[in-house]
Amino acid sequence: MKGIVFCEFLEMVESEDGFGMVDRLIESAKLPSGGSYTAVGTYDHAELVALLIAYSGQKNLSVPELLRAFGKYLFGRFVVLYPVFFENKRSAFDFLSHIDSYIHVEVRKLYADAELPKFTHRVLDHNRLELTYTSAKHLPDFAEGLMRGCIDHFGETIELNRQAVVFDGVESERFTLTRS
Repeated sequence: MKGIVFCEFLEMVESEDGFGMVDRLIESAKLPSGGSYTAVGTYDHAELVALLIAYSGQKNLSVPELLRAFGKYLFGRFVVLYPVFFENKRSAFDFLSHIDSYIHVEVRKLYADAELPKFTHRVLDHNRLELTYTSAKHLPDFAEGLMRGCIDHFGETIELNRQAVVFDGVESERFTLTRS
């Protein structure tokens, strides 16, 4: 997993609970990297899971809740850090339907060794979009948080439903987005 994800997670923790909390999480998680991350580095995603578990215990929130909250937060940071990704995107559906064909292509230009999830989209009708998420890391709550961050960014009212599915023989999550 790219270091930017770790750096932004620790920034979120610091902004909510201060640097002391970041220090306690790194210490209690016993991370192989020692908790020292660079945005362009690559780290075992198990370290993020260890940090989430440690933070979960401090916040009295479940890991899935934290992953969704972090996904929303990270989407907002992506808007600031990578504004070019949002040029000419007028809606959440427009943005989300271009994750694999544009966004991830551009991410690979920045981070050639990035291990990205796969998003397959299908337009059901003008007001419904289906996204199927497949990832070896299996972080569907994080993906859901990113989608909710996208919906918030575009200021739309969209209902998001999710179900576990098998897609191309692999355990996946299917998200159905319905615009009001």
